[in-house]
Amino acid sequence: MRLGEVANQDAAKYGKPLDGVRVLALEQMQALPYATQLLARLGADVVKVEAPMGESGRGSQPGMHDPEGRFIGATFLRNNLSKRSVTVNLKADAGRELVLALAPHFDVFAENFKSGALDRMGLGYEDVAAVHPSVIYASVSGFGASGSPYADWPAYASIAESMSGIYDYVLVGDEVPRPNPVGALGDISSALFATIGILAALRHRDATGEGQRVDIAMYDSTVAMTDIVANFESLGKHRLNEPRNAILDPFRAADGWFVMQLVREHQLERISQLVGHPEWPEDPRLATREGWADHLEDMLRPAIEAWASGMTRMEAVEKLSAAGIASAPVQTASEVVVDPHLQHRNMLVEMERSDGGERPVLIPGNPVKLSKVAEGPESRVPWVGEHTRSILSDELGLDDGAIDKLVADGVVTG
Repeated sequence: MRLGEVANQDAAKYGKPLDGVRVLALEQMQALPYATQLLARLGADVVKVEAPMGESGRGSQPGMHDPEGRFIGATFLRNNLSKRSVTVNLKADAGRELVLALAPHFDVFAENFKSGALDRMGLGYEDVAAVHPSVIYASVSGFGASGSPYADWPAYASIAESMSGIYDYVLVGDEVPRPNPVGALGDISSALFATIGILAALRHRDATGEGQRVDIAMYDSTVAMTDIVANFESLGKHRLNEPRNAILDPFRAADGWFVMQLVREHQLERISQLVGHPEWPEDPRLATREGWADHLEDMLRPAIEAWASGMTRMEAVEKLSAAGIASAPVQTASEVVVDPHLQHRNMLVEMERSDGGERPVLIPGNPVKLSKVAEGPESRVPWVGEHTRSILSDELGLDDGAIDKLVADGVVTG
């Protein structure tokens, strides 16, 4: 799906559920930008406040260049569709005053600075609520705003993930932990919980007229997403495969790997019939799930891989799926971007490059599918400060002379 296109066109007549909701976001990197992009996809008007040189996500790699030759990193490219950008120097008193002047024009004031940073700048919840009592003030930080012992630590997704226990939980023996094994789990989980919190707070405000603070910690969010770590620990299981009591492993087919999961007794019976070993369910060595794991390498794997050796991954998976056994091909990145399911579901959005590159930038689409909400149209990510003048003019009534002075004083760029 390309930017500007609309899917589910028949639903466009209903509008979008967040039409009229306005978000002022002092955001960077991914945890909050993903959340506000999701809100924008649901109809919210999102204005992004950036430092004069742009937020830190613009500096991530790889990336592309904007029409003026400025680098735009991948983190920024995949989290900022359909937003407008205003640049403000928050280190200047006049810059902070501009933000406080803008705040009452928006329903939501969202930020993901380190906990306490905006309080020290005079832009904390109490400061914004003083000029906008019904504001929904959403904060996303590594460890929340309630006084965590780790509150002063800087945090990216890998920090929350590491502390959640999931890196150790998937290890076997003395293996070395691998940070960020599934991309930005800590970021996206925080973004989703922030979105839920913002929507709940808006609903509460609609009912009561009162604003409130939404406080999201990346650490909390990641612990929620990696729920088995604490839950299983309380039940005596400290690592996924120590001891092993299931089959959740990759197996080789003629053209690569597929993953298969056997976690229930009836699944062993089905795989035994499929691969030509109907005796397995009666074999005392395989009488328990622990036995399956103990005999994976000397019994199950050789038989399963011999069965799959004359098939492609997809052929093997189709036969397994038909037998009611959960499995999937281990896809490469090049296979993911042409996957027919993702194309059918509009889950890859194409943004044309601005620097002459032949292939468009691919951005994951909106996984929230609503029958009465059209998907799109979406607009490209904003260039740094692209909308500074229009926003200051439209929201605050500043004329060109006043904006020119702010530019000259280093308060804004544009």
